[in-house]
Amino acid sequence: MKIEQIYTGCLAQGAYYIESNGEVAVIDPLREIQPYLDRANKNGCDIKYVFETHFHADFVSGHVTLAGKTGADIVFGPNAVTQFKSTIAKDGQVFQLGDITITAIHTPGHTMESTTYLLKDKSGKDYAIFTGDTLFLGDVGRPDLAQKIGDLTIDDLAGYLYDSLRTKIMPLADDVIVYPAHGAGSACGKNMMKETVDTLGNQKKMNYALREDMTKQEFITELTDGLLPPPAYFPLNVRLNKEGYEDIEKVIANGQHALSPDEFELAANKTEAIILDVRHQKEYMASHIPRSIFIGLNGSFAPWVGALVKDINQPILLVVEEQKLEEAIIRLSRVGFDNVIGYLKGSIEAWKSEAKEVDSVISISASTFKDAINNKCKVVDVRKESEYHSEHIPSAENFPLSKINDHLVSMPSDSDFFVHCAGGYRSVIAISILKSRGIHNAIDVAGGFDAIREVDILTSKTVCQSTLK
Repeated sequence: MKIEQIYTGCLAQGAYYIESNGEVAVIDPLREIQPYLDRANKNGCDIKYVFETHFHADFVSGHVTLAGKTGADIVFGPNAVTQFKSTIAKDGQVFQLGDITITAIHTPGHTMESTTYLLKDKSGKDYAIFTGDTLFLGDVGRPDLAQKIGDLTIDDLAGYLYDSLRTKIMPLADDVIVYPAHGAGSACGKNMMKETVDTLGNQKKMNYALREDMTKQEFITELTDGLLPPPAYFPLNVRLNKEGYEDIEKVIANGQHALSPDEFELAANKTEAIILDVRHQKEYMASHIPRSIFIGLNGSFAPWVGALVKDINQPILLVVEEQKLEEAIIRLSRVGFDNVIGYLKGSIEAWKSEAKEVDSVISISASTFKDAINNKCKVVDVRKESEYHSEHIPSAENFPLSKINDHLVSMPSDSDFFVHCAGGYRSVIAISILKSRGIHNAIDVAGGFDAIREVDILTSKTVCQSTLK
């Protein structure tokens, strides 16, 4: 028996490759399926099953393509309804895989079709559970992402989750291994550990949601407290996972359309496409196409695209290094953004060689920022509210990046202001959005709050005023 967790940091997502005696099951695969095919082919195995723990909201799964390439059965839990061929498992249904078995355990709550898969080894011993978004390490799945079913409320779903955990998962032995679908950084929970594998026994000790003395009402209150609104693309991804989608190979081919600077400019004007610059933030700050949006591949690229670009069908033109073009298209497709219509051949250097207009971003060091401030100018902190409340510059205003478009009227129009995040990635995204809206007087603080903390600004009672021109 072989179990391999294939973890994708950008999405904080774990897919699983399980192999036994020549047969393979893949749980919650990503859309690019080649890694699973390569593993099976290398070992001379056949992919028999693709198990889905639920209809994912934060990414488009690879179940449809993988089944199409291999003939594997797609398996969902009870209550699932798909528009493609699939097996809807009954609660307790057993699937043979080589010398082992995988049992579908219906665990509704995160969604009503949510299912945990229990793996028993060849001796019949409970060995591991693949919990999807039902049980994370340190947390459980949020109950507000399911598509509306009748009159069910968020509290109702939280109540179902309480029952699922206590009647289906907690009775299992402490040595059972827990393999969740997500880790820290995912928007599907709010308090996940950085670790991606643990024992159920340890989770019973330290996961707040598994406290033995916790009442259902206490669970509901704690689980639903402080939930932030889910990103707009979540329900759109659920629909794709239920209905199916275009083969990723076609999506990649469509996006690899090289455009000269003139063709690129014409396409942008004709299609009203977003120009998405995915280079490193330092390269974007030095020189970029006016009104292009920066979201760099070096950060949490796909989730930020999903959070800030509201429509997955939005046409996208890429500014990207050619060797990273396919990576950018794949990572966009993971969250359902399939409409890349081309890229700027030669990147920004080709654009500049044609003497086309460019823009830039002013960025200063934390020490320069410290020397430049007094008590009149605005500081905008674009970190999450929880980060801001943990520690922040006195009098800095918190406009989280995910809500930046809601605060445009709060930005000064006649004076410079400073923008920072934690490390310098999100602040440049925010500034690019502001510039695309005609606000050009934002100054980036390089290194963000991490750098600011080192120059002792936090002990000051001043806010800031730019002395830079």
